[in-house]
Amino acid sequence: MPTPVAATDIRRDLVGLLPKLRRFAVTLTGDLTEADDLVQSICQRGIAKFHLWSNDGRLESWLYTMARHQWFDETRRHRLRSAAKGAALEQGELAAPGVHSNPVEASEAHRMVTSLPEGLASVFLLVDVEGHSYKQTADILGIPLSAVTTRLSSARLRLAAQGHSRTPRRF
Repeated sequence: MPTPVAATDIRRDLVGLLPKLRRFAVTLTGDLTEADDLVQSICQRGIAKFHLWSNDGRLESWLYTMARHQWFDETRRHRLRSAAKGAALEQGELAAPGVHSNPVEASEAHRMVTSLPEGLASVFLLVDVEGHSYKQTADILGIPLSAVTTRLSSARLRLAAQGHSRTPRRF
């Protein structure tokens, strides 16, 4: 059975969007491994649910929104599981698992952006790196337009302060 043209197009378009999706996922997760897992999951869901895309707006905006929703859902489930494990630990039912940390290894600029608080990094990436409008960013993140401007301003000020404190002054 031949593959439908729409499925072929979404797969081709996804390949071109992988770097952007990965950068966005890193701003959500703060971890390269988790970001890669999120991108893989979004690609699979995007292909499976492509028939639901209304073809209004940009495909990447639809995928960013899907990634944000999935990440928040996974985070919520993780918190619930952690709370349940914490209650079980208090009752002595489970042994404490080892904690593994996989820090993001990247350039100084990348570290500065990913060190921003959760909402600030995503807004900064979408507007200043990816070139989305404030309106598109608000739609992708599901926040009011005024929140985009406030968060972007805060992100820029924090990055400027970090860069200023790390740069040696020459008088």
